[in-house]
Amino acid sequence: MPVQSICCIGAGYVGGPTCAVIAAKCPHITVTVTDSNAARIEQWNSDILPIYEPGLEELVKRCRGVNLFFSTDVKGAVKKADLIFISVNTPTKVKGAAGEVGLAPDLQYVELAARTIAREAKEGLTLVVEKSTVPVRAAATISEMLASANRPGVSFQVLSNPEFLSEGTAIKNLLHPDRVLIGGENQQAISDLADIYAAWVPRERILETSTWSSELSKLVANALLAQRISSINAASELCEMTGANVSEVAKAVGMDSRIGPKFLNPSIGFGGSCFHKDIMSLVYLCKHYHLPENAEYWQDIINMNTHQRVRFCRKIVSSLFNTVSHKKIAVFGFAFKKDTGDTRESSSIVVADYLIGEGAEVFIYDPKVPDRQILTDLKLPQITKEISPGVITPEGIVDKSVHICRDPYDAARGAHAVVVCTEWDEFTTLDYQVIYDSMQKPAFLFDGRMILNHDTLMKIGFRVHCIGKSLNHPNKTNGASATNGYH
Repeated sequence: MPVQSICCIGAGYVGGPTCAVIAAKCPHITVTVTDSNAARIEQWNSDILPIYEPGLEELVKRCRGVNLFFSTDVKGAVKKADLIFISVNTPTKVKGAAGEVGLAPDLQYVELAARTIAREAKEGLTLVVEKSTVPVRAAATISEMLASANRPGVSFQVLSNPEFLSEGTAIKNLLHPDRVLIGGENQQAISDLADIYAAWVPRERILETSTWSSELSKLVANALLAQRISSINAASELCEMTGANVSEVAKAVGMDSRIGPKFLNPSIGFGGSCFHKDIMSLVYLCKHYHLPENAEYWQDIINMNTHQRVRFCRKIVSSLFNTVSHKKIAVFGFAFKKDTGDTRESSSIVVADYLIGEGAEVFIYDPKVPDRQILTDLKLPQITKEISPGVITPEGIVDKSVHICRDPYDAARGAHAVVVCTEWDEFTTLDYQVIYDSMQKPAFLFDGRMILNHDTLMKIGFRVHCIGKSLNHPNKTNGASATNGYH
């Protein structure tokens, strides 16, 4: 029988958008997104969704209450479903065996979901689909959990269907995917899932593989994308030392048809929920299978990302006469990239935490990240905080030193420096003459995303520092020009 009812366990960045698109493109299928977090489900059922993604709100409002539902009744939705997506969180382990902390994914939520499905699934066949990022062979583990229920008349087929969404363009990625990857060992189960996507995705873009190949493809894809970012960032430091311009280098390299221009934008480092976590999973797998050289190779991608963040932070302090103590620093952007409110592994967290540790007063503006999320991120332990001057910034220091603004001009007023951490489009259209006039002098601007017109900013009077090129400032010190090299 064709799939008529879908349940998704997990109402986050993957489950919500994915199910909204399926509901819109498959009106004959009832789609229920479930989560034990009542506050999150309440937001999905309100006018203010829990996540920001261009195009998502329109889809949800069109389908919600028709064939798209959001509920905390996980068991009830599982009982009715022909197909169940597992889209729960799979964070990197922060406790456990020494060889796993900071490397291996924490699958406790996957296991809880699998055990709920094993107990509550209806009679007959239910398709269970991995949608979260999981380590290779996790599907086999889920299959064992489902089989352990030992319920006569109830059977399962487990498939791997990794997401390849880029936050900020997730709806576009879902509507026009480069490929839909389905891994499994049962052809009929694969076909049943493929039929759903075929409602709007051309068949030639639906790729069928073994389960293990599907699981590993997700990890490798993110590692290769992150590798490109770390590679251009490594080149950016060399550009600063030699006088080259990393933007020109990236353009020249990207015009090679074998390479292409994507993911060659220099910055203060990559963030997001997947890159760091998935690369660490690869490192863990390589170590598990006794491949130390491979593990070191993947680890170096993370090491370069950390180095890029550290040197950017140090540049801010050294440029402001080697101290930011009691100085006001405006941070533009807290999301890890534009067009999303997601802050997971954001470089902005590292920059803000570093500045707080150095005694600065940090004024943060982001158009989409809620105030409470900013404060939470700066108070909770983070893997990225390992590079900060202290270990973990005490909550009291955060409350005292961090100020959240709803307007970029307010954030910059009276500041010694502006630090651009997220490439929001609006930052390119601000009136920087007004900002300069309101700031302490000399006024510094650090462009961590290479999105601003540096020549114009220097003509206004800013002392500009950016990634990947040296800037000759009109301001002279002892007859020498101040340069942007990160020495």
